[in-house]
Amino acid sequence: MPNLIELTRPRDGVALVTVNLQSSAGFVSFEAIDQLAARLAEAREAGARIAVLASALPDHWYEHAWLPDLCDMLEGRPVTGDPTGWFRALDELSRTTVVTIAAVSGPCSGGGAELGWACDLRIAEERATFSQPEVMIGVPTGVGGTSRLARLIGRTIAAEMVLDGAPLSARRIHELGGVNRVVPNGSAVTVALEWASRLASRPPQALAAIKQVLIDSDELHLRAALESEQRIFQETAATPAALSGMKATQARFDAGESIRDVYGAPRG
Repeated sequence: MPNLIELTRPRDGVALVTVNLQSSAGFVSFEAIDQLAARLAEAREAGARIAVLASALPDHWYEHAWLPDLCDMLEGRPVTGDPTGWFRALDELSRTTVVTIAAVSGPCSGGGAELGWACDLRIAEERATFSQPEVMIGVPTGVGGTSRLARLIGRTIAAEMVLDGAPLSARRIHELGGVNRVVPNGSAVTVALEWASRLASRPPQALAAIKQVLIDSDELHLRAALESEQRIFQETAATPAALSGMKATQARFDAGESIRDVYGAPRG
């Protein structure tokens, strides 16, 4: 079995997961998604707090599922890998102990775009495009291309993307709130790793708690989400690490430092 996923640890607490889909022309085979799920689990179990998802191909990030695999599965023939890898990969992206950043370096579509929507943060290069072309193939979206996308950019434009199938530019997705930053071509991984290093310096218990609050805000009604947020706050704030952080921060204010000194200058 060829190794389609490279897992490296370029910085403390940061995993870089690089997917090479050259053998399938950018499309995500069952073999590739099976390996991606395994590498994400490996990174988490090794203690990564931030994972950056990258592509080895300059002309693709991750495209939709490799159609021969889907047809073979549905018609009872052998496939390249375990199709449940899609669900295991999405489960890994939802783990609260690891914050995920999609470093989108080129066009992405279908299930590939759905992996990006499932990440916590998204950086896209100027040349990147995003599409959910399933309707053109004759199928609906299957792993978040409608439900998760509508929560990110709103129902109106999500409806346009899934009913029409045509791609939107990185700039347009950024305007709609689906991408955090648009960066020059060739720089997505560098920018993502810089951001990942900064996030990895944050207290891990706070990152995990905040990611859980974000998940709850998507999945629960407002009253239940607020109750969950307060419960998570109280549980986290009472830990020794959180108490130490609060006392250290207050000591800096007591010593005369300003809000900007302590928390940094605003960005962008």
